[in-house]
Amino acid sequence: MIVRDFLDWVRTAPASQRAEATSALERAYLYSDLSAHDAAAAEGAMLMLLDDASPLVRRALADSLAASPSAPPAIMLALAADQPQIAAPVLALSPLLVDADLVEAVATGGGVVQAAVASRAGLPRAVAAAIAEVGTAESCLVLLENPDADLAVFSIDRIAERYGHLAAIREELLARADVAAATRLTLVAKLSDTLAGFVAERQWLDPDHAQRVAREACEKATLVLAAEAPMPQMRPLVHHLRASGQLTGGLVLRALLCGNIALFEEALSELTEMPVERVSRLVHDGGNTGLHALFGQAGLPPSTYPAFKEAIGAMREGGFDSEPGGGARLKRRMIERVLTRCEDEMPGEVEPLLTLLRRFATEAAREEARLFCDELVAEACRDEQSEAA
Repeated sequence: MIVRDFLDWVRTAPASQRAEATSALERAYLYSDLSAHDAAAAEGAMLMLLDDASPLVRRALADSLAASPSAPPAIMLALAADQPQIAAPVLALSPLLVDADLVEAVATGGGVVQAAVASRAGLPRAVAAAIAEVGTAESCLVLLENPDADLAVFSIDRIAERYGHLAAIREELLARADVAAATRLTLVAKLSDTLAGFVAERQWLDPDHAQRVAREACEKATLVLAAEAPMPQMRPLVHHLRASGQLTGGLVLRALLCGNIALFEEALSELTEMPVERVSRLVHDGGNTGLHALFGQAGLPPSTYPAFKEAIGAMREGGFDSEPGGGARLKRRMIERVLTRCEDEMPGEVEPLLTLLRRFATEAAREEARLFCDELVAEACRDEQSEAA
């Protein structure tokens, strides 16, 4: 009887009052001890309200029923296919929607729908993959911020590929512990390209200069990532560098002059398609003949071979491991030795190589000076603390 009176009243009531009455009806359905007949009548009334012309009424339906496992499934499916603002709470909360429903919503819905799905607690991997593949930037950001989302590695890579140029998404990705070194490098490259374009557009540097600065910054970041990456990630990182055109002679030489032998050997292994163990033997134990053959098979610029030969000779002799910075910073004494030998033995013949080595030497000197000054400041702070104590 009550439901029949409601149906008579709802035909002429204002939209705002219909929405309030709809919420009351849903609360009665979910939480009151209705008879089977009254419950069926209430469900029928809610089904009728799906056709209400006012979105306020349908949104009231969605808000009240969204999180309930006892809501009528037919009503939830209908609401999930309604206007985005009405579907959003259902897609974000309803436990009655299965993975296929959510994937379809992601594929056919817009940004509001996709963001609602991305915010779900315990978001399954398949649904997360759909958002990573076709979702808007906003929905991908919501997905990355969702601590309960099951994100596969390939989904993270896909988001980085699609939206790594956006600062908010890039920061979320870089803050994650499960992002591979190769993906981090992709993000660094996107940031570098963005900054280089911005600097060139503002005419602060000419485009060629801006691109060179950006490239060198990427190379530095690569060495930092490689120094921190676990060994199982080294091969995928090097493969990514080659596939993206970043595995250049300059980068390989920088790795060697930083003392990052693991990256250097993996790079030669990738370029020569030889096992890394064989490359390592040739680097450490082979003579100049074997080294020259290895270098030629790698396809590196012939003009850079003298620097590689001298750097490997210095590495074999040792004595450079004590320099600060680990495998992420250029070793100043090694660079100066290589530069001196190349200038003495081949003056004028390898000027581009000498220019590169001089830039490396300047960079190493500046970095060493920064470290020295930082240590002086830290020492002064320790002295002040000791005196205060």
